[in-house]
Amino acid sequence: MKRQRNTKIVATLGPSSSDYDMIRQLHEAGADVFRLNMSHGSHDEIRERHRIIREIERDLDSTIGILADLQGPKLRVGVFANGEEELEEGAKFRLDLAEAEGDATRVTLPHPEIFQVLEVGANLLVNDGKIRLKVLDCGDDFADCEVIAGGTISNRKGVNVPDVVLPLAALSDKDRADLEFVCQLGVDWLALSFVQRPEDVTEARELAGGRASILSKIEKPAAVKSFDAILEVSDGIMVARGDLGVELPVQNVPPIQKKLIRQCREAAKPVIVATQMLESMIESPMPTRAEVSDVAAAIYEGTDAVMLSAESAAGQYPVEAVTTMDNVAQEVERDPNYTEIIEASRRVDRSTVADGIVAAAREIAETTSIQAICCFTDSGKTALLTSRERPRVPIIALTAQRGTARKLTLSWGVNCYMTGVLSRFKQAVVNAARAARSHGFATEQDQILVMAGVPFNVPGSTNILRVAPCEERLIFASDPE
Repeated sequence: MKRQRNTKIVATLGPSSSDYDMIRQLHEAGADVFRLNMSHGSHDEIRERHRIIREIERDLDSTIGILADLQGPKLRVGVFANGEEELEEGAKFRLDLAEAEGDATRVTLPHPEIFQVLEVGANLLVNDGKIRLKVLDCGDDFADCEVIAGGTISNRKGVNVPDVVLPLAALSDKDRADLEFVCQLGVDWLALSFVQRPEDVTEARELAGGRASILSKIEKPAAVKSFDAILEVSDGIMVARGDLGVELPVQNVPPIQKKLIRQCREAAKPVIVATQMLESMIESPMPTRAEVSDVAAAIYEGTDAVMLSAESAAGQYPVEAVTTMDNVAQEVERDPNYTEIIEASRRVDRSTVADGIVAAAREIAETTSIQAICCFTDSGKTALLTSRERPRVPIIALTAQRGTARKLTLSWGVNCYMTGVLSRFKQAVVNAARAARSHGFATEQDQILVMAGVPFNVPGSTNILRVAPCEERLIFASDPE
């Protein structure tokens, strides 16, 4: 399905978007990738949503990506005898391993691994940071704290520990079971929560065994500090601004977002900006101006994709939310300032033949009347390198690998289409011209650029760039081979 924008849209499925008609409407409105949130829904529900997406993909002959988002370990306090208590600023409050129900002076924190690494002066955040505790004294089974920011604390509220790296794996037992389940289903991307170190990503990659690409969610300060190493072992990144904005001062999040987007682009790996992008549209058919500006800012920064969470999963206006994102992306990308910003931020260390070829393709396309850049890709790498260049003309990725096509639905500007297995470069040119014509990117009077690697079907072998006519009679006339 040809889009009128380059930025991709990820839509989360849930109670508001679980049947065929609604999911199809979301795709037709602009959703390129669907997110299956493993924190909600049974395996049977996830399986059914996966089946529907693939059915829509067949019915519309449109490549659709599927992202399974693993829950990650959840740190929560225990329960209170009264259900909740009010903590006053300046009061003392204890967290411990005792099994007794909590009161106004203490509550259970059933995570001994937290006490193992706590230090005096560390901060503990409860209920998305609404309550802030400062550690005054601690041991192997307790932490005596002062209430810095008070409020209502109730049963099983979440706890964030921003100041230390926790000795916890990013994958819980539930995550391992979910990972195996969705890999057997055939999802394209796995989003990994609670990433703190590159080893967390490596573990998930080993368990996936090549069945899905790994996308690391950056939601903890430790992940920001280790981002270079995490990016190196990840296939993609999600800037998960929810927990990031809880564990860091909120004013730190925008520059971190900008920095991570640029680093992902330099590495030719897709990046999603997520969390509360159109939050008001859960209950309203119209977004706020601030939300529209937030989405636009991420697009101006060059993100590959923007994501809807509760807006499309549980909101009252899921189709309107996707349509809003689509409209914002189109409007931003028509702005001449957008092109200037994107091109000014093109910082690439080109060191391979493929790097040089895709850079040359962009230069040629932007200085001539070329209508599209067509790249044949087996692993997806050539398309990713082309996407990194952010050319002004459409990118058409042609592949014989269905999994590669689906994975590329997350990458900026890439239009993915299936092709047969090729053995000669002239076949590639003919197939590229047919794809450009049939999908409305070019006419028979136009020219396109074709990139491929010979020998074919060998990942990483991109070594040919050709300007080709779109009319097959001219293709054969100019290349009698």
